[in-house]
Amino acid sequence: MGSTSSKTPLIFIVGETASGKTAVGIKIAQLVDGEIICADSRTVYKKMDIGTAKPTLSEQKLVPHHLIDIVEPNEKFSAAEFKRQAEKCIQDIGGRGKIPIIVGGTGLYVDALLYNFQFKDRPDETYRTQLLQMNDEELTTLLHTKNIDTSKLNTKNRRHVIRAIERDGEVPENTKMRSNAIILGLKLDREVLKTRIEKRIEEMFQRGFLDEVTKLYEYYGSELEAFKTPGYNAARKAMEGEISVQEAKIAFMHADLGLAKRQRTWFKRNKDISWFDNPEELAQEA
Repeated sequence: MGSTSSKTPLIFIVGETASGKTAVGIKIAQLVDGEIICADSRTVYKKMDIGTAKPTLSEQKLVPHHLIDIVEPNEKFSAAEFKRQAEKCIQDIGGRGKIPIIVGGTGLYVDALLYNFQFKDRPDETYRTQLLQMNDEELTTLLHTKNIDTSKLNTKNRRHVIRAIERDGEVPENTKMRSNAIILGLKLDREVLKTRIEKRIEEMFQRGFLDEVTKLYEYYGSELEAFKTPGYNAARKAMEGEISVQEAKIAFMHADLGLAKRQRTWFKRNKDISWFDNPEELAQEA
């Protein structure tokens, strides 16, 4: 890390999906003359705009956004790569006298940057190919064989399971929280959050979410990794006639509620976060 990124004040804004992080991040950026670095494992992908709740073009015009639309939907992107690119963004933003504001709900991305995780070298591609060919039962058996702690592992996510096996259960080495950073969390009442998720999904379909999924399907095929993310898989099934559009909306909602729960669990463990249920108060604190 260069001297600029170690001295530049950093503001982290975290919270569950649909909690309003984007809006409050933009407001803070306008207040402190900042620019936003998106810490989201889905908005990094090009052509996936509606279903990832990516900041709109009008929102991006209000404040410069970084690490959006940087990889193709069929390309791999890791927390280690996010950290590497985010550090460059911090250098650039700080070097121009602006304040970097890291906004997102992908816990590993946030922690990698906030606690300066030191990741291991790239995985053995041959070994990864072998793991990818295993079924879920075989992967679970391997987890137990290697005595890997699964208490903090999302065992329903094959990608997470495979990465845990590759690392032999080791988590990235981390240091203390960066002294030049504050981390603020936006936490809404669960019923309010559920209502916001329902409304957002309805708006996504009105804006042409199915068309977005159709174009991805036609260009990249049905095995695209993106189709495993909340919403996209359900929309693909609706597009193929396997389920109705209404059923796709319901499935999307359940998936996002599950995502929100996992995000809540992840961030709840972090005692460095100052929580707010009011976006205005959070913005003033920042």
